[in-house]
Amino acid sequence: MKLSEFKTHLGVHPEAQLIISLPSGGSVPRHFHVTEVGHVARKFVDCGGTFRASESCVLQTWTGSDQDDGHRLTAGKLKSILGLAHSILPSDDLPMEIEFEDGVVSQFPVEAISGSPLELHLQLGFKHTDCLAKDLCGVGGGKDVGDADSGCCGSGAGAKGCG
Repeated sequence: MKLSEFKTHLGVHPEAQLIISLPSGGSVPRHFHVTEVGHVARKFVDCGGTFRASESCVLQTWTGSDQDDGHRLTAGKLKSILGLAHSILPSDDLPMEIEFEDGVVSQFPVEAISGSPLELHLQLGFKHTDCLAKDLCGVGGGKDVGDADSGCCGSGAGAKGCG
């Protein structure tokens, strides 16, 4: 989901409390806080030697206590927080992610939002790793991954960068 669509949903029912559903079936405790709004930009080189970049808007959540302290973030308040961050967010076209810690810190893409005047449900999805140079690595393309002629991930002299 893009930032523009996310903000539109927040504005429909500004008094609605936010409920964040994790892809595993659990949920972020309802007394969470949004402690950061970030513009995350990554520049990297894939295992085939191609330089790439990605950007996203990440909302960091935090739950200060295991006990519910009664804190509830409304859709309108979150939209206001996003408004404060407009100067660091270069575009409303950024994909939205929620960062949550449950043993480890994880980032989840926002897949869907649904709701009513009382509650706005944010459904999160999983992020996955992937080989971005499958054609060079021979992954899924019929070559053996260890093929020295594949140009990537092989053990021969022509192998590039896969570790």
